[in-house]
Amino acid sequence: MNNDDHNRREEDQRNKDSSVASQDSRLNQTLKNVQGLLKGRSIPGKILLSRRSDTLDNSKEYSPKYERSFSFNDAGTSDHPAKAVEEEVQSTSKPISVANVNKLKKSNSNFDNPSEEVQKSFMGARATDSARVMKFTKVLSGTTVILDKLRELAWSGVPDYMRPTVWRLLLGYAPPNSDRREAVLRRKRLEYLDCVSQYYDIPDTQRSDDEINMLRQIAVDCPRTVPDVSFFQQQQVQKSLERILYTWAIRHPASGYVQGINDLVTPFLVVFLSEYLEGGIDNWSMSDLSSDKISNIEADCYWCLSKLLDGMQDHYTFAQPGIQRLVFKLKELVRRIDEPVSRHVEDQGLEFLQFAFRWFNCLLIREIPFHLITRLWDTYLAEGDALPDFLVYIFASFLLTWSDKLQKLDFQELVMFLQHLPTQNWSHQELEMVLSRAFMWHSMFNNSPSHLSS
Repeated sequence: MNNDDHNRREEDQRNKDSSVASQDSRLNQTLKNVQGLLKGRSIPGKILLSRRSDTLDNSKEYSPKYERSFSFNDAGTSDHPAKAVEEEVQSTSKPISVANVNKLKKSNSNFDNPSEEVQKSFMGARATDSARVMKFTKVLSGTTVILDKLRELAWSGVPDYMRPTVWRLLLGYAPPNSDRREAVLRRKRLEYLDCVSQYYDIPDTQRSDDEINMLRQIAVDCPRTVPDVSFFQQQQVQKSLERILYTWAIRHPASGYVQGINDLVTPFLVVFLSEYLEGGIDNWSMSDLSSDKISNIEADCYWCLSKLLDGMQDHYTFAQPGIQRLVFKLKELVRRIDEPVSRHVEDQGLEFLQFAFRWFNCLLIREIPFHLITRLWDTYLAEGDALPDFLVYIFASFLLTWSDKLQKLDFQELVMFLQHLPTQNWSHQELEMVLSRAFMWHSMFNNSPSHLSS
């Protein structure tokens, strides 16, 4: 009898200990799930991809190269467990405390030093790529593309040779109905040519003083665009950028041209050029293309830029209130996720606006290597109308990559460090980690605004 009582007491104590530990372990389990993604598992079509270590068989389908590699999720993983993981992440958002958030920050420090197992996980990328390409092919081959499915796939990266088609669809430039697509693109491209003829191909005597000044500013900015990539120093490339930007600015008088918009054209230009030019971007030459092809590429860039900026118009109107609002949200989010960094930045007298304004203005194009930009933009475009709010989480994750480092710097050192972040050697792996943390924090905080209240 005494033994039975003793056993029951021990069992009760174990249950009690398990209950006490369960709440903290849920958040840690979430982190383990994300780390597990590095080993081939997936979270609802939205997180980590592995960088391919060998090439696909391109004998049937050409994949243009511009110094980047495929990055895909494990397509063989069931969507149901993935959904359960997402629900677990979201369920942790309700009881989160500052202590748990601090635990999250500390656990994230483990992400900065990926293990050899992570490196080895890249070796299985080929089969993953093939399965993922099949998923894209299936979605795109339907008479009408289901955009929700395409967004879910694209969030985790798009195969290079499919990217032009996918981006046109995600932005709403090309219609989901395949029967109408060719006619719509033809009409839109002709419309762009008419705009260029009407607004750009005219003498300065037919422009207002403001239009002349705007064109001059664009002409000054184009040679400064992505200066570390030689392709953008070609005169023909700069003239294409100039035509696109000036035509867009004239057609959008509420904002006109704002410095930074020139950067936003570059991912579109590279992606749509990849349909016509082979090899690496450093070997590309616009002079290899006919005037008709160049016009089509410019038109696609113009309309996709228009669609992108339609969702963030107040980012580029007078005083750029949209960006200022998002910078404030970024400051609040960082305060909740990593209070020591937030406090240190504030103690040093550094305003988030001083470094994060450029991030929102140029969407990180000036902060990370250009060969990673199109992968990042796969996620941007997959977010659709929700992109502005999700940028806050991406940029918080980006900033806190250097959490420990930032806390050791004084004001001047902070300014210099944040203006010249050490990303020059980044690979897809570092970018995927930024996106993973952003997705996780978004799941935790976005539907629980009280966590972000003072």
